[in-house]
Amino acid sequence: MIHPASKKYNCIIVEDEPIAAEILENFVSRDEELNLVGKCADAVYASNLLSIHEVNLMFLDLHLPVVKGFDFLRKLKNPPVVIVTTAYHQYAVEGYELDIADYLMKPIPYDRFLTAVEKFKHLMQAEDALLELAERDYIFISSGKKQIKIILQDIFYIESLREYINIHTKAETFTFKMPISKIEESLNPKMFLRIHKSYIISLSKVEVKSANVIQINGKKLPVGRTYKPLAGF
Repeated sequence: MIHPASKKYNCIIVEDEPIAAEILENFVSRDEELNLVGKCADAVYASNLLSIHEVNLMFLDLHLPVVKGFDFLRKLKNPPVVIVTTAYHQYAVEGYELDIADYLMKPIPYDRFLTAVEKFKHLMQAEDALLELAERDYIFISSGKKQIKIILQDIFYIESLREYINIHTKAETFTFKMPISKIEESLNPKMFLRIHKSYIISLSKVEVKSANVIQINGKKLPVGRTYKPLAGF
């Protein structure tokens, strides 16, 4: 089967062990959809690469000199998708809080690398699947091979569950594999408001509101601390 030209995803390798970096570079070179734009051994150089290039994926070693991997990641305002490379198991819980796409334990087997990259590609495809249409009263979202039409006025609220979102509407709840930040970008801010890292609400559906809680369709939703100034709408 002939496929159209593959989409290229820019990636960088942040790894201070030369052999591990070389292995990753070799793995990346075997994937026609991955374009390695830089390789470095510390967080300072990684910051430079991220400022120069539009990076979609970062392979990040946790045990970097001076600034550790997770500390570096916390300081990034708009980090790319991250696949962690480490020889240590104990960082998994901390990684969940930072939305790590996957963990690769050293020494990294090639088949495990492929699995992690497929996860990354799935995330990217989910983001690309959200189609903004000229008519702003509905959106289409891809679900597998189908396009689901969702009327914006029917939405009560949108809930994030790790890499999935639930869109709660009058008729039913739709589940899509997509970050909540991606759908937030496509919604009219006059109609929708992010009130929490896990919730976007439809302003017209608010029944009760306070400083800490907003009620929609009988459901009480928390207002996140960083979103309180906005939630005074």
